[in-house]
Amino acid sequence: MAENEWVSPWWEPPIAGTDAEHLVGALDRLRATFRYKVDDLDADGLNTRIGASSITLGGLMKHLAANEDYMFNVKFRGLPMDGPWVQNGWRDDNDWEFDSAVDNTPEELYALWDGAVERSRQTLATAIADGGLDQPADISWPDGQHASLRRLVCDLIEEYGRHTGHADLIREAVDGRVGEDPPSDWKPKSTT
Repeated sequence: MAENEWVSPWWEPPIAGTDAEHLVGALDRLRATFRYKVDDLDADGLNTRIGASSITLGGLMKHLAANEDYMFNVKFRGLPMDGPWVQNGWRDDNDWEFDSAVDNTPEELYALWDGAVERSRQTLATAIADGGLDQPADISWPDGQHASLRRLVCDLIEEYGRHTGHADLIREAVDGRVGEDPPSDWKPKSTT
């Protein structure tokens, strides 16, 4: 490698790629940034709240993990929520992940999120290889029109964008960690 050659971090989207590479790259960058914001915390750090909000980093991890599986298993593939969710007391309401995260250990929360992201990456890679982003998802609107896989990926990018901003604020309150991106040599510490 030349002295001034820049090597992009593993989470950086391609500089010039396909539509699928850019969407998946944007999603993976948000996933990495979110994971950096919640990385290497104990139960107190994961349960910290700021201001009047009831949102915690642990609740955000459990919520985004559920969104990963819900997006690609339920909405895309038409499968029920199963696996760790049934074992974890899954309730399909808007607050369950946030409210129940306090009952999970940090190890359980990291395992839920890491596992859900790995399953989603595999499902998404297979789906793109088999039919691309334009293929219809199982979920349909009242008029019968099916969302495309592209729409689901964009929805998950939006979900991560919103909640990574929340994680920024909470993590700064926990220990002062700030910054848009992880350091280029960062690897998650709290993995199973």
